[in-house]
Amino acid sequence: MLKQLFNRLPIAHTFIFLLLLTLAVTITYSNHFSNSFHFDDSHTIQNNLFIQDIKNIPLFFKDGTTFSSLPQNQSYRPVVSASLAIDFWLGKGYNLFYFHLSSFVLFLLQGFLMFFLIFKIIDKSFQNSWNFYITAFATSWYMLHPANAETINYIIARSDLQSTFFVVLAFVMFMFSPFCKKYYLYLLPIAVGVLAKPSAVMFAPLLFFYVVLFEEKMALTNLLQKENLSKMWHAVKVVLPAFIFCAVMYKWVDHFTPKTWQSGGTSVIGYLITQPFVIVHYFTTFFFPFGLSADTDWTILPSIWNMKFFIGCAFIVLMIFTSILFSKDERLRPVSFGIIWFFLALVPTSSVIPFAEVLNDHRIFFPYIGLTISVCWSVGLLLKKYLSHLPSPKTYHPKLVMAAALLLLCGYAYGVRERNKVWNTEETLWKDVTVKSPKNGRGLMNYGLSQMAKGNYPEAEKYFLQALSLWPHYSFLFVNLGVLKEATGDIPSSENYFKQAIQCGADYPDTWFFYGKFLNDQHRTSEAIGALSKAIEISPAHIGARSLLMKVYYETQDWTNLSALAQNTLGIIPGNTEAQNYLSNSKNGKTTASVTEAEIKSSPTAEKYLDLSLQYYQTGKFEDCIKACEEALKLKPDYADAYSNMCASYNQLKQWDKAIETGSKAVRINPNHKLANGNLNWAKSEKAKAIK
Repeated sequence: MLKQLFNRLPIAHTFIFLLLLTLAVTITYSNHFSNSFHFDDSHTIQNNLFIQDIKNIPLFFKDGTTFSSLPQNQSYRPVVSASLAIDFWLGKGYNLFYFHLSSFVLFLLQGFLMFFLIFKIIDKSFQNSWNFYITAFATSWYMLHPANAETINYIIARSDLQSTFFVVLAFVMFMFSPFCKKYYLYLLPIAVGVLAKPSAVMFAPLLFFYVVLFEEKMALTNLLQKENLSKMWHAVKVVLPAFIFCAVMYKWVDHFTPKTWQSGGTSVIGYLITQPFVIVHYFTTFFFPFGLSADTDWTILPSIWNMKFFIGCAFIVLMIFTSILFSKDERLRPVSFGIIWFFLALVPTSSVIPFAEVLNDHRIFFPYIGLTISVCWSVGLLLKKYLSHLPSPKTYHPKLVMAAALLLLCGYAYGVRERNKVWNTEETLWKDVTVKSPKNGRGLMNYGLSQMAKGNYPEAEKYFLQALSLWPHYSFLFVNLGVLKEATGDIPSSENYFKQAIQCGADYPDTWFFYGKFLNDQHRTSEAIGALSKAIEISPAHIGARSLLMKVYYETQDWTNLSALAQNTLGIIPGNTEAQNYLSNSKNGKTTASVTEAEIKSSPTAEKYLDLSLQYYQTGKFEDCIKACEEALKLKPDYADAYSNMCASYNQLKQWDKAIETGSKAVRINPNHKLANGNLNWAKSEKAKAIK
């Protein structure tokens, strides 16, 4: 196979190019390795208990329930989950570098394979000295395209990367290895690719058109002509195993996908009639990757009587006609095949399966391979034809072309680095979305979340309410409003929002989890246990619900239920330290407070008293919390944290004057103490209400 790979390729030039490509792509993406988790990363990675233990890899292949903590998103993608578990293991936790590194390495390998794939396709059509350079430029353009930055930055979008990689690998094995071709070994990568994302099954129809155009050398216009029937039959025999294999793999994935999975869309027809113009958008973005948004505010078209629908349909017809027409000329068949690749690769996401988002940048990662082949070969042929007709000195012409190509690639690389910056944090990503997609309720909400995390509650509420006006039935939006209102001390409004969240999304574990957290904060323990148990019932993999419920059982000294839940958690991730500690505590019947009390007797410190006060507060022992803070202040009179805890406890006891007194002392010591300021403001507002 190695000999076949380098047939007609200058070996030294190829190695130098691949080395330069590696260097250029690595430099371009060097600012992305610490970028945070986003979007679906939360329920597939951060809150997914199963990926925290590499020993769970066999479970990923059992069914799709381990893919996500949200039942609605539990698709069967065991290869993706397995790779995430390996990253977690390598990084000894949620180390972002390892999650990005594994995807980036696979991306580089795909680039290497694409070089050989593209060269083989164009060299089969027209052998000339330009082919190496056209292939090098095409590969570089794809690898440095800003639209592909979403797939590389968005960790869970590795499903697109993995499935595409294995499709390209299968083609390379089919093209360059007679042994793999004879014994159908090229289908093995497709099995892995489909288990990463079902879109890899499009390999079968792609292979059919490759065989027809480049091996049987037939034009699309005369496939069924009598003189070509033998060629057609031979092509069918070659690709039939691939069709059967892909059909079986698709059925396999469908069988193991939980019935709870939802595509997210509501209207098949509406989604379908919108996609023609979406495809136009994808096509134009290839040339002009400006205004890229991680979450667009595009919506489905209300009917076909919309100019966008007709523009999209006209474009598709024109492209199909071009593909058919160009297939007549052997030299133009790469253009024809690239167009076919572009459209077939879009079928899984731009046809009859309605997704919640009308379009996404990561959906074009696979189709853009075909578009790259078509565009670069077309440009290459045009340049070769017309440069020879230009006046002398002709030696300058290739240099000018190369300079223009490098300038274009540098511009695209700059665009990638800028997109990497956008994907750096939740705040940078969602701020960008609010600017480019101002009618996207989720984008507004998530930017509000970034502000709430900074304690900027007024700004957060402004964005939440803007989002609510656009998406009035979005359960996660009500959850976040509930969290915000609780943080600002408006408990009645907070609970009302949590209840609305459950009304709109009772099937989502997060609605129950955050309501349970709220109830626990309000010391309504029995209700909290019920809500948290419901969250775990819906999603056994939900880390937050398990962790908090174990904490509640521990604080209420419910050793029986604590032991059962801890053992159940350890059954999923045997090495979980938190569950091991809780299980140990359930056996000896000791609370954290009792352990801390024993430590204080032997060596009292202000910090230990503060820890004890917090433990008392969390279990609703507010008077004991105040006494512990008083002991801390005896050892450390200017301890702002102790005064803040006292203020919080007096608030719970509704002793507003004492709360204001202790909160004011905390703020005088540390004016920037956010928690103390929050507790003090709450006490003042509640006292004002009581006076009225």
